[in-house]
Amino acid sequence: MIRSCKSLLVLLGLLSGIAGAHADQPAVTWPDGWEVEAVPPDDARPQVSRQRAVKNDQGGTPVMVMELTMTPVDTGHQVNVQGVLLEMRKSLQKDFFQGGYQSVCNKIHPATLSRLSALETTCTITQNGRHVLSQTLVAAVDEDKAYVLSYAGQAEAYKASQDEIEAARSSLKL
Repeated sequence: MIRSCKSLLVLLGLLSGIAGAHADQPAVTWPDGWEVEAVPPDDARPQVSRQRAVKNDQGGTPVMVMELTMTPVDTGHQVNVQGVLLEMRKSLQKDFFQGGYQSVCNKIHPATLSRLSALETTCTITQNGRHVLSQTLVAAVDEDKAYVLSYAGQAEAYKASQDEIEAARSSLKL
């Protein structure tokens, strides 16, 4: 039921000032019991770093996914974080709509991602009036890197995983 967020690709496309050098990898301590998945590098964008962890139910079905993406940015390139997050949110809503879901997202608001000021939004996804999924997008920019943390899950798993999500967010070293 959980699918990868195509919206992360929007961020990559909007960051036109991508640098060519490999950067230090961000560090995150994933919650106990979550399965860390290897994310193969994109041949078209080898400098982009992606890390992902999945929480499965007792039957092995994914109920939560959390992904951290880091994209190098050329020195001096100004990233419009709010604009990027708006585009990601629109893309997410469009993808869910095409899948037969409705979504409502809260207002983009200030947040933190590790030591950085960030912007965040959470979307509630419903089907036939029933809350089925939630997804949060958090974006931040450092001097030469852009970061996006995305986490999504089935409604009950998302709610039950808040402590694990906060622990992972608190563990971030960017």
